[in-house]
Amino acid sequence: MSINIKRTSQKRVVIVGGGLGGLRLAEDLKGSGMQVVLIDKNNYHQFPPLIYQVASAGLAPSNISFPFRQIFRKRKDFYFRMAEARAVFPNKKILQTSIGKISYDYLVFAAGATTNFYGNKDVEEWAIPMRHLDEAMGLRNVLLSNLERALTCATEEERQELLNVVIVGGGATGVEIAGAISEMKRYVIPYDYPDMDASHMHIYLLEAGTKLLAGMSQQSSDKALKFLKGMGVDVQFGKMVTDYKDFRVMIKDGTSIPTRTFLWVSGIRAQPIVGIENNKLGRGFRIKVDECNRVPGLDGIFSIGDQCLMTSDEAYPNGHPQLAQVAIQQARNLARNLRKLNAGNNNLQAFHYNDLGSMATIGRNKAVADIGKVHFQGFMAWLLWLVVHLRSILGVKNKLSVMLSWAWQYFSYAGSIRNIVYATKPKIILERIKREASTHLGTDLLEEEKQ
Repeated sequence: MSINIKRTSQKRVVIVGGGLGGLRLAEDLKGSGMQVVLIDKNNYHQFPPLIYQVASAGLAPSNISFPFRQIFRKRKDFYFRMAEARAVFPNKKILQTSIGKISYDYLVFAAGATTNFYGNKDVEEWAIPMRHLDEAMGLRNVLLSNLERALTCATEEERQELLNVVIVGGGATGVEIAGAISEMKRYVIPYDYPDMDASHMHIYLLEAGTKLLAGMSQQSSDKALKFLKGMGVDVQFGKMVTDYKDFRVMIKDGTSIPTRTFLWVSGIRAQPIVGIENNKLGRGFRIKVDECNRVPGLDGIFSIGDQCLMTSDEAYPNGHPQLAQVAIQQARNLARNLRKLNAGNNNLQAFHYNDLGSMATIGRNKAVADIGKVHFQGFMAWLLWLVVHLRSILGVKNKLSVMLSWAWQYFSYAGSIRNIVYATKPKIILERIKREASTHLGTDLLEEEKQ
């Protein structure tokens, strides 16, 4: 296999990751006079803030995913390759991918983060994470198939395991998915499963700390807790999960909860990359960068978003929060700086984060928002959340589809996407995955690096 992109006299920018930061960077480099190559393991961009709605059967996957080739179909000097980044060789200015090597002038790591299981192998094997679209679809299938099986299982013990939902992590994702499943319990189960007693379904939200939404105000945290309790969610603090065995979530205090729907949204870590030395990594394996998102000591290499750690901003000495707005703002600033470098101007602009606020939705007419020193709760915050997220979705068709889906659910009190569908991979795809997994990582270059 080969990248098959012809080298020209133009400077080449290789972007690893098509998330919110990588996509914004690629878009802002339009007309820069540089060759832009975007590499992602998927052929689509996903909108992370609404992934939980796919998991809870509220939206279709296509509502929040957009093919890269459609987004950039009219762009000149732009190339997309579906591949995984495997290793970087800074001295050679070469990136090794699952489909071959590619040289670069500027390399930007924007691959985001993955779920952090903190070394717990049992939890990693059994828990359902919620970082990506395919994981959300997996959770949707688990939720729905467990409901179906709960009607036909032989014992009460198994039935309770199937109906208990345990969510670990009280951040925005945990709060939002807990609220969505609670509404599913209230508005969907009584109508779709009339022969099931919905009161037997229990939703647990476990948080190791002392508050929900740790990055938001105490006022918003308290209100989110009040909303969830009012919706029947059992929120428990100081609960550190240590293991998962025999369909039971094991907690450090010696207690356990039986469940076959075990969600883990407790932490994230940056995507790893071979070739970035450990001394260039910080907390959560994030790549250390300077005030211009450059990786010190590695010529032409940058990192943005969740994958990087910038401590030069006085307001954020421990690094910026791993939020969408940070990635987008860093991408915009880096695009300006790359244009300057291409023009021979080394006077780069330092990045300073402009906090536009944080918000989380808990359910129908229930949300919290912190905008500067102003805090909203309830209907106004929920309405603001709807507007902000609807504006952020790519494409007019998708905006209309999401808006109509939300309107239908609001007035009908029913979700719309409740099919249980398991994708079957043809043998030719399985063989290709197997070959790419064993792709030679450029050991010849690694040996040269050592010498």
